[in-house]
Amino acid sequence: MKNVYNVLIEQDDDGWFVSDVVGLPGCHTQAKSLDELMKRTKELIVEYLEATKGKTIQEKFIGLQQIEV
Repeated sequence: MKNVYNVLIEQDDDGWFVSDVVGLPGCHTQAKSLDELMKRTKELIVEYLEATKGKTIQEKFIGLQQIEV
């Protein structure tokens, strides 16, 4: 059975795409293209889960909301 993870994706000022996996603290990476970013993110999730077997507390993703100030 496969797990589903929510990934936040942003682009920095230099054009790099940056992913942050919701619920897996510190699980983030970057790449120059979206395809490469998703490949790296999948690899990172696998490595993260192997390194934290039995220790990972996965938070439930509720949503994303913008706020104007």
